[in-house]
Amino acid sequence: MIQIQNFVFNPFMENTYVLYDETKEAIIIDPGCYEQAEKDELTDFIETNELKVVKLINTHCHIDHVFGNAFVKKKYGVTLTIHKEDEATLKSVEVYAPAYGFQNFENTEAEEFFDEGDQIKFGNSTLDIFFTPGHAPGHVVLVNQEQNICIGGDVLFDGSIGRTDLPGGDFDTLIKSIHEKVFALEDETVVYPGHGGTTTVGKEKVSNPFCALSR
Repeated sequence: MIQIQNFVFNPFMENTYVLYDETKEAIIIDPGCYEQAEKDELTDFIETNELKVVKLINTHCHIDHVFGNAFVKKKYGVTLTIHKEDEATLKSVEVYAPAYGFQNFENTEAEEFFDEGDQIKFGNSTLDIFFTPGHAPGHVVLVNQEQNICIGGDVLFDGSIGRTDLPGGDFDTLIKSIHEKVFALEDETVVYPGHGGTTTVGKEKVSNPFCALSR
């Protein structure tokens, strides 16, 4: 059974997730750790629980979700996997990071790419990849339908949606992604977003004002 540990990192209050199961194999999704104390918090949890990190994944590559990519790759000897459509988003971070005040940002490249229909496997667990552009051109969500879990990045929030005014963003595309991919999941599916608390597919179907506008 998949266990999920959440950390809130960096000034953007981004959710970093560690997923692991009974085998102790683990994956890190969207490492937002920038300060040393944040990196220590992440590694302390992994060491305390005797986890073996086998994969590093970005749901998308905006700055707040990739701060810790280089650190995690070096620390655990893993490769970075993203959607090919977000490679340019990742490469652009080192250009604008100093303007945001992050002079010590260390860029790194992705070595592997996934697409719609691919699977991420660790231990005895599997996550299905759903391509969900709109907030970022190469955004994906990761779903375990057996446990009704969706690691949603910045697609859908509790009562809100991801912003679409950044480069590569598009409101209509995002709404289409939500309705066709996320809302196609079971109502009881728990969405673990990139910011804020969890929600469920069923709750957002009936109460999310942004999605209601498109009906």
